[in-house]
Amino acid sequence: MSNHPDLSELDAFAAVARHRSFRKAADERGVSASALSHAMRALEARLGIRLLNRTTRSVTPTEAGQQLLATLVPTLHQVADVLAHLTSLQEVPAGKLRLNVARPAARIVFAKVLAPFVARYPRIQLDLITDDGLTDIVNGGFDAGVRFGESLAGDMIAVPVGAPQSFVTVAADAYLAEKGIAHAPRDLLEHACIARRFPSGKLYAWEYQAGGQPIRLSVTGPLILEDDALMIQAAKDGAGIAYVYEELARDEIRHGHLREILQEWKAPPSRFFLYYPSRRHVPPALNALIEFIRAGDLRT
Repeated sequence: MSNHPDLSELDAFAAVARHRSFRKAADERGVSASALSHAMRALEARLGIRLLNRTTRSVTPTEAGQQLLATLVPTLHQVADVLAHLTSLQEVPAGKLRLNVARPAARIVFAKVLAPFVARYPRIQLDLITDDGLTDIVNGGFDAGVRFGESLAGDMIAVPVGAPQSFVTVAADAYLAEKGIAHAPRDLLEHACIARRFPSGKLYAWEYQAGGQPIRLSVTGPLILEDDALMIQAAKDGAGIAYVYEELARDEIRHGHLREILQEWKAPPSRFFLYYPSRRHVPPALNALIEFIRAGDLRT
C-alpha cells in the first residue's frame, strides 16, 4: 500500500484546516466528525508527521499543516477548475454552489429569488451563508460572495446585484416628540443613536452628503447592534435614532411606525455585487447564477 495520500484525503485535510473544526468540515462533506477525525489520524500516521493540533475547543494546523495547506489551496482550485470545465459540458447545470452573502443582501435581494432560482435549476444545491464580515471566499471554500462594491478586493470579478440601496435615518414619533428632531447630521451628536457594529468590532460611521461632499459621523447611544431588524425594532420602541437600509425600513415608514429624518442629507445609494475569483473556468452552477442575474432576475 502506498504511503502517498490520495486527493480526497488531502481535500478532507484542507476542509478541516479551513474550518478549524471537524464537525463543520464533516457537515460540508456529508460524513461524520468521528470518521473525518479518524481519517486525519490515519493520514498523519502514513505521512509520519502531525498536521493538526487538537484540543477540546479547537483544531488548528501545525506548522507542517500550514505549509501543506498553502501548497494545497491553489492546487485544489486548479483541480476544481478542470472538473468544473468538464462538468460544464453537461446540458443542465448541477452541483453545490456555496455563497457567502452579507446579511442585508440576503434579505433584500436573495430572499425574493431563492425559490425561482432553484425551480429553474433543480440540480443545483444553493448553500448560502450569511456573513457580514470581510471573509476570504477563496480560503473559505466559497464559489462567490456578495458585498457592497467598496468592500471588494481588486482582483475579483464583480457583477452588480439588485437595485441601488440607500440608508435612511429613522426614529419613532414618540422619541422625536420627546427629544426633538435632528435637522442636520451634527444634531445627532445630541441624540440617542443606535450604533451599528461590524463583525470586526469597529463601529460604522453614519454617512451623509452636503453640497456634493461626504460627511461621516461617529455617533453614540445606549445600543450597539449589528442586525437591521433589531435596529428597526429598537427605533420603533423609542430607544433612539437608527440608520438602516431603506428597503428594510420601508414598510415601517409607510405604516407610520417610523419617521424618516435628514432626507435632504441622504448619501448616494450603493450597489451590492456578486464577486468571484478570476479563473479560466467558472463552475457551471455559478455561471448559471450569473446568467440568472444578468437576465434581470435579481435586479428587481
